[in-house]
Amino acid sequence: MNTTFGGKPHVLILGGGAVGLTTASELRKTLGSEVAITVVDPRPYMTYQPFLPEVGAGNIDPRNVLAPLRKALTGTKVVTGSVSAIRSEDNTVVVTTEDDSQIEIAYDYLVVGLGSVPRLLPIPGLAENAIGFKWVEEAIAVRDRILANLAEAATTKDPKVRKRLLTFTFIGGGFAGGEAIAEAEDMVRDALRYYPDLHASDVRFVLIDAAPFVFPELTEEQRAYVLNQLRERGIEVKLETFLNSAENGLIKTSDGDEFETDLLVWNAGVKPNPLLMDEENSDLPVVTERGPLMGKLDVLADLRVNGAEGPIDNVFAAGDCAAVPDLASGEGKFCPPNAQHAVRQGKRIADNLARAVQGRPLVDYYHKNLGVMATLGMYKGVARLMLGDKEVDVRGLPAWAAARAYHVYAMPTVGRKVAVIADWVSNLVSRRDIIGIPQSGDPRAAFELAANSGPKKK
Repeated sequence: MNTTFGGKPHVLILGGGAVGLTTASELRKTLGSEVAITVVDPRPYMTYQPFLPEVGAGNIDPRNVLAPLRKALTGTKVVTGSVSAIRSEDNTVVVTTEDDSQIEIAYDYLVVGLGSVPRLLPIPGLAENAIGFKWVEEAIAVRDRILANLAEAATTKDPKVRKRLLTFTFIGGGFAGGEAIAEAEDMVRDALRYYPDLHASDVRFVLIDAAPFVFPELTEEQRAYVLNQLRERGIEVKLETFLNSAENGLIKTSDGDEFETDLLVWNAGVKPNPLLMDEENSDLPVVTERGPLMGKLDVLADLRVNGAEGPIDNVFAAGDCAAVPDLASGEGKFCPPNAQHAVRQGKRIADNLARAVQGRPLVDYYHKNLGVMATLGMYKGVARLMLGDKEVDVRGLPAWAAARAYHVYAMPTVGRKVAVIADWVSNLVSRRDIIGIPQSGDPRAAFELAANSGPKKK
């Protein structure tokens, strides 16, 4: 046992997302002060990602989708830094802190919840011009850019410039990309009432996906419904289409189309944290066969990492970075990387950690899918709900209400739940804000301009 924590077992949790936050919180409830818990994450907060489309549409204040780790995890040590190396043979992890110094943290039990990063492709201009939609900073930037572009387009006299400013391109038609573009279009439609010089026909939203359908988690009938909804609202959906180039904002697609865009949002999939594939800095076993599980930690049903010679008894993993067997769906199936599973896997790890500390047998992770749901703008949504063995198709207002209700329930901390609801009520009374603040990405620009515009010394 690690003796640096007063003789208590030390649980080190890598990642403060849904897995890390849930594990730490549940473990503290179960074992109280019997264990020492440390959480490591580059950000001092957990982002509730299902709410990002509503942040990008101005429905929710950005801070209200963040759960501060230090506030939510009372009695838990939080280290703000990035994991640089995992040495399970030595029971240590190397962390690079914000000031670029490195510290070694020893552990008795390790939980890996490092999540995922965007999966980028070697497309010319993509890295230089696109923005992701995985973090709250990105959702804010997308919202600010769209609203600022409306204001600029309303004043420019150049039709070519206006066309570029009002063309918004989203890559990826899964839940993340589909919800993001639907909510953004809804925001623009609402904002146009304040721009008499602009018309809905001036705005072009383009959704590009290599698959033959959108929202793959839905049924075929529901996919057709969503596709029809998007196209009826003027969103141009290009299926079975690839992005070939995005250099200098000029979009070239595999169907031969070319157009200029002032916003390119990339939502075409994710991959596990690259550290896990770095053999020099991580000795944990990962799936190496090409496919959707490549780069994920090989995990047993009880959420212990599976080593070459059997389970690594003191190392657990879950979430986007782990290939977790889905016992409820049948042999050979794996849990999809979503918040529904991540939260419940975190609870199972917490319980199994308590069992390991107390010398009791571990329990396998088993969760029957509750279904999927998505919002497509105000009062619009779609959901596939599992009620026992029955599958229920819900659309429109009921699906939108169900999605909002579920996500408020799943949002960590009571304070954040109340704040989100308050945002929605406020928008009902006074409508959402239409001010874009792109300058927030460079807050010193005005100050530097003033400093450089003063009288010159002779």
